[in-house]
Amino acid sequence: MALEVTQLLLNAQSIDGTVRKHAEESLKQFQEQNLAGFLLSLAGELANDEKPIESRKLAGLVLKNALDAKEQHRKYELAQRWLSLDTTTKSQIKTFLLKTLSSSVPDARSTASQVIAKVAGIELPLKQWPELIVSLLSNIHQLPANVKQATLETLGYLCEEVSPDVVDQDHVNKILTAVVQGMNASEGNNDVRLAATRALYMALGFAQANFNNDMERDYIMRVVCEATLSPEVKIRQAAFECLVSIASTYYEKLAPYMQDIFNITAKAVREDEESVALQAIEFWSSICDEEIDILEEYGGDFTGDSDVPCFYFTKQALPALVPLLLETLLKQEEDQDLDEGAWNIAMAGGTCLGLVARTVGDDIVPLVMPFIEENISKPDWRQREAATYAFGSILEGPSADKLMTIVNAALTFMLSALTTDPNNHVKDTTAWTLGRIFEFLHGSVIDTPIITQANCQQIITVLLQSMKDAPNVAEKACGALYFLAQGYEDVGPNSPLTPFFQEIVQSLLAATHREDATESRLRTAAYEALNEVVRCSTDETSTMVLQLVPIIMMELHKTLEGEKLSSDEREKQNELQGLLCGCLQVIIQKLGSSEPTKYAFMQYADQMMGLFLRVFGYRNATAHEEAMLAIGALAYAAGPDFAKYMPELYKYLELGLQNFEEYQVCAVTIGVVGDVCRALEDKILPYCDGIMTQLLKDLSSNQLHRSVKPPIFSCFGDIALAIGENFEKYLMYAMPMLQSAAELSAHTSGADDEMTEYTNSLRNGILEAYSGIFQGFKNSPKTQLLIPYAPHILQFLDSIYMEKDMDELVMKTAIGVLGDLADTLGSHVGALIQQSVSSKEFLNECLSSEDHMIKEAAEWAKHAIGRAISV
Repeated sequence: MALEVTQLLLNAQSIDGTVRKHAEESLKQFQEQNLAGFLLSLAGELANDEKPIESRKLAGLVLKNALDAKEQHRKYELAQRWLSLDTTTKSQIKTFLLKTLSSSVPDARSTASQVIAKVAGIELPLKQWPELIVSLLSNIHQLPANVKQATLETLGYLCEEVSPDVVDQDHVNKILTAVVQGMNASEGNNDVRLAATRALYMALGFAQANFNNDMERDYIMRVVCEATLSPEVKIRQAAFECLVSIASTYYEKLAPYMQDIFNITAKAVREDEESVALQAIEFWSSICDEEIDILEEYGGDFTGDSDVPCFYFTKQALPALVPLLLETLLKQEEDQDLDEGAWNIAMAGGTCLGLVARTVGDDIVPLVMPFIEENISKPDWRQREAATYAFGSILEGPSADKLMTIVNAALTFMLSALTTDPNNHVKDTTAWTLGRIFEFLHGSVIDTPIITQANCQQIITVLLQSMKDAPNVAEKACGALYFLAQGYEDVGPNSPLTPFFQEIVQSLLAATHREDATESRLRTAAYEALNEVVRCSTDETSTMVLQLVPIIMMELHKTLEGEKLSSDEREKQNELQGLLCGCLQVIIQKLGSSEPTKYAFMQYADQMMGLFLRVFGYRNATAHEEAMLAIGALAYAAGPDFAKYMPELYKYLELGLQNFEEYQVCAVTIGVVGDVCRALEDKILPYCDGIMTQLLKDLSSNQLHRSVKPPIFSCFGDIALAIGENFEKYLMYAMPMLQSAAELSAHTSGADDEMTEYTNSLRNGILEAYSGIFQGFKNSPKTQLLIPYAPHILQFLDSIYMEKDMDELVMKTAIGVLGDLADTLGSHVGALIQQSVSSKEFLNECLSSEDHMIKEAAEWAKHAIGRAISV
């Protein structure tokens, strides 16, 4: 059954394109015609020490890809395919894989480790391959070092692949014992120690019971702390990675160890290599994240209970931690601002300092101010930059009162530094810090404004001047302008920015045209700032916003006229199309929201629509999404007049609804269908069959990303609301889908946060569908068609109320649906409603809600129920 695949695997890596293509096709054919033989041949190749390392590596990779994939539905298919193989083939493959763990070639061992874990991920949850863990752990102590190393690596991957509830506690204990012993300082072989330390990192999720036991926890913590002192840098780094993970997984168990951990991390930050120091800083960032979450959740109102979940580790460490972090800020790299994704000790230290500020609030200010005052005017750029970075880092967390006087004093200094400092790094950080000042200390929530009539002119002049500076500085200046505009969002008719509007817009457009606009994300930042300036502008500037329309349309037109471009240029072109469509969307929303400007602006609608449809001709997901969103905004502004675009637009809506691969495009298209329904009302009718067919297809596909399902249900509601009783012909298809999704979403208690959030969005979508259907049928002779569905809907409302895990939005929509049901079906359901929990307890809870939206919806529901019952 197994074949000689060596030559094929080598040819598949050939530099000769023809040879390579031919080999790839032969492998694919072999896989399709005889999967069992194919996998067996690969496993045999991987296990054979006589074979060339190149063919073995590829064999392992192809084998791994035949067992696992990123997309959920593909992963499921591959698992089913593996499970359907006959038992003999599977056990031969497993024998080969386990044999490879004792190979003399490190790459082959490592690949086999990963493949074994993938097989375990499929089989262990089904109680298959029960002997795997036993055979990996048996005589691990007598093994030669290379086999021990490979076995520990396999155990690590295995823990990453399967969930803790699949492995029984006795096996967990043995895995942890083997791993922790492998980490011990007495282990003479560094490769074994490193593999063990990395394995512990992956196995920490399994160690719940062990961390609850004082002795076992002490032992694990001791071994991890000892490993941070290993002479081998990779082992130290891996040990700190374990500490970072322990900080977030077992925060509540850390108190006895914090003093030692502080000493270890401080030594590493000051003296160790960068890769280790970064993890040591990350430990404190992780502690801050935990404490920020706890304090947000409990709102700081702890009672005298002994089980207060916050230990205030950050607060206790402050006097020593802050100076440590401030030292790191002086370790900048020469070219850090120019490199996307750069990450070094100074950046990590500043990020951690920001988290500390958010954790402890006002307490950080007196500890950082002396450092800023001492360094801000020093001749060495590193000191000036570090002082500015420290200042910018602590602006979120402390109260406005605590920061106001300092910021007011610093503002003039910063504006002058941004124009006159000779160093690019200092200017970059200064512009960033100004952005942070405007983000956190400017806007309607702040009592004493930082930006006054007196300094507004200077601020704008400096920011616009900086937009001509190097791309990295200009990009930060755009960011600062973004937050400056955002702070004036709710100031009413007299925005201080109005007199400068024209000048600001011209400077931003000039920045987008710079030769170097694609460096440091400058062009994107300039458009983002432009959008925000437009969005927060007042009626006084609407004529200037209107003048922008033909300018941006012309820019978009240019990107569509492009000659043959290289793939790199095409990518930049697509990105620009997305930015321009996004800009037009903001302008459409702005001008479409008031009658006088809407009338002037609609003269451009035909041309604009033509441009958006041409964007769909280019295969690019981001530009597609942005064009779709802009069309949604246009539909909203145009209202029933939008109907004339439908014959052209419909085919693109259909394509978007079929786009499973780029599910964000699919989701955005569904949202736009909703916008179009609201604009056209019953004029959408001729297109509904096609749209509903596609939406139902989407729902029944197992390939569609789960996040797209809630908007599909909401869309049912939009369609029903638009076409009223004409929705009748879709009821028999839509209602069962809603019903099964409702049942699925009603019983998910005990799920993790991410799942709870998804469940809530799913429930909200289902409820929006019901609401649209009831409102659409109201006052029509066909309302009795809905009566059979009422018991189920009431049951759904009761069950989500009983679960007690709905968010505010679901609460509001749910109580609204109860009202819609009573309002539309009236006396037909009076008795049913009276029997439901929702009509009493849930209604009363909503009536006494703090949230006025929920309260309002509940008052309305109460009246509707009253009418339904009294008849």
